[in-house]
Amino acid sequence: MGEPQIVTVGTGWHEQLADRVEIDVSFAATGKDRTTAVRDLGRAVAAAEPVFTRAGVEVRSRSLHVGAEWRRGKQSGARATESILLRVSDLGVLEEVLGTVLAAEPASFNGPRWLLDDQAAARAVAQREAVADARRRAEGYADALGGSLGALQSLSEAQDHGGGPVLMRAAAMDMAARGPVDVTELGLEPEPVRVTAQCTTSWALVLAG
Repeated sequence: MGEPQIVTVGTGWHEQLADRVEIDVSFAATGKDRTTAVRDLGRAVAAAEPVFTRAGVEVRSRSLHVGAEWRRGKQSGARATESILLRVSDLGVLEEVLGTVLAAEPASFNGPRWLLDDQAAARAVAQREAVADARRRAEGYADALGGSLGALQSLSEAQDHGGGPVLMRAAAMDMAARGPVDVTELGLEPEPVRVTAQCTTSWALVLAG
């Protein structure tokens, strides 16, 4: 029979204010043919394009889809869609970016999702807290058994989870306004982002006598 062991699960977390955000936005246009649809799509995107190249704004990805439009089983024209993923690292320009993008009347808008620049550093803090928590639990069980905690035998990590993204509901905005949409009253202050870690540990149990 092997040496007695104590197995515990430890959980730790670290929370700090977000320092960047990501935004998903798409624009769409229809026309009698693909050329017309793509042309009108370009005009829609052009209205938001100036903020895409602003300092502190990064276009992470862009994808274009052009296909046929159908009505009652017959092709009625064409539809063009461009999906864009933006990352804003300068939160000082966030309101301008959102206002300009929304004024261009995108087909869909999802965001902002609050993120951390240094996710790894936050995860490291959470991991240390998880290990310390597992050890405290193990020490408590060892004491309850009249023994003491020995060396760590094994450690396995469960998948860590960041806090859920905080999204702004774009549907509440006046999408028909001319010029940049005013988003100052929407409470877009940086939200706390929580990173958690969980580990399973196995410790040797040292019994007296």
